Amino acid sequence: MAINIQMPALSPTMEEGTLSKWLVKEGDTVRSGDIMAEIETDKATMEFEAVDEGVIGKIVVPEGTDSVKVGTVIAVLVEDGEEVPADAGAAAPAPKADAAPAKAAEPAAPKAEQEVAKAATPAPAAAPAPASGDRIKASPLARRIATQNNVDLAGLSGTGPNGRIVKADVEGAKPGAAAPQATAAPAATPAPAPTPVAAQDFGIPHEVEKLSNMRKTIARRLTESKQQVPHIYLTVDVRLDALLKLRGELNAALAASGVKLSVNDMLIKALAKALLAVPKCNVQFAGDQLLKFSRADISVAVSIPAGLITPIIVDAGGKAISTISTEMKDLATRAKEGKLAPNEYQGGTASISNMGMMGIKQFEAVINPPQAMIMAIGAGEKRPYVIDDALGIATVMSATGSFDHRAIDGADGAELMKVFKELVEAPLGLVA
Repeated sequence: MAINIQMPALSPTMEEGTLSKWLVKEGDTVRSGDIMAEIETDKATMEFEAVDEGVIGKIVVPEGTDSVKVGTVIAVLVEDGEEVPADAGAAAPAPKADAAPAKAAEPAAPKAEQEVAKAATPAPAAAPAPASGDRIKASPLARRIATQNNVDLAGLSGTGPNGRIVKADVEGAKPGAAAPQATAAPAATPAPAPTPVAAQDFGIPHEVEKLSNMRKTIARRLTESKQQVPHIYLTVDVRLDALLKLRGELNAALAASGVKLSVNDMLIKALAKALLAVPKCNVQFAGDQLLKFSRADISVAVSIPAGLITPIIVDAGGKAISTISTEMKDLATRAKEGKLAPNEYQGGTASISNMGMMGIKQFEAVINPPQAMIMAIGAGEKRPYVIDDALGIATVMSATGSFDHRAIDGADGAELMKVFKELVEAPLGLVA
């Protein structure tokens, strides 16, 4: 019996994608777990993995096709020796907004490029995975990962086709337990479609570069953030001398373990501790609700060739700086290689963006929805500074917090900046 393979939703916000490359051709036999295609989504270029076995009877959507809607039939799978039906590849009914796309594949790890962290929208809570009799619906890849990590599939919820448990569902689960279920925030009212910007050619020599799905998403999300989120900006100057001294001492002590702390590692910890100390800033605006987080997960802006992505240090306030450093190096490396899993860059309770290494003295970052604040870090530089009522020279940086004024009052944002400054200037509190 022929099976229509449809364009899947490979991320919670994906509505359409680009079928970048077919890795199979008509007549090829595929088995469950085989990689069939590369699909560029609004967040990444990801590999499309077969769930069913059969022969590729017909490729309906050629590689390189843009704006393929989720649910569109892209290929037809048949049994060995079976003829491709005349109506194969006919458009299937559009999936309901709250339903998973039907049939035949799941995403493997991202391969080429990742999106901005500007993609922090939390995934909606998945429905429990349906089972047939006592059999749990799960892809072979998900079963392998579950076996390796000692994860019980019975209590997991599936986000794959027809509620099937897929790789992403298993990766976030703790050994011996089901993955925790998050409460999704109410969907925000969609912004009106922006008016297309007409190109203006004045005869200046130029070339035209087509926007990637990632760049389109960056443009859309940043526009929505500035249009829908009332930003308030608060800046403090922070003396770094004590933190730099402590960093040198810690790095000397950690040299034998191969760990080298960066200033940014310590600032991630400082922001997380400040958020826990000022919980009114560790929130998310959700229409007629306010989500108050008891843990500080920090999204860290990382520049990659395709744009920007924000891998997350989970529970940064509860981790040692050395652990943050090790995790950050791993996340940044895999982000640049396109190997982050979706759960590693989607979420977070607040963000930090450091452009000091590029000599930027001060800037105001755009909030990463649905988060309610982002910390922008400028360069540390020698400046005239009053120390003990006398003019001296100190290493000082400017830090600017951008706050969602719907969720965070100015006084609370100011308190967060004050605590952040105190933690950096008296950094022993970061290792206590």
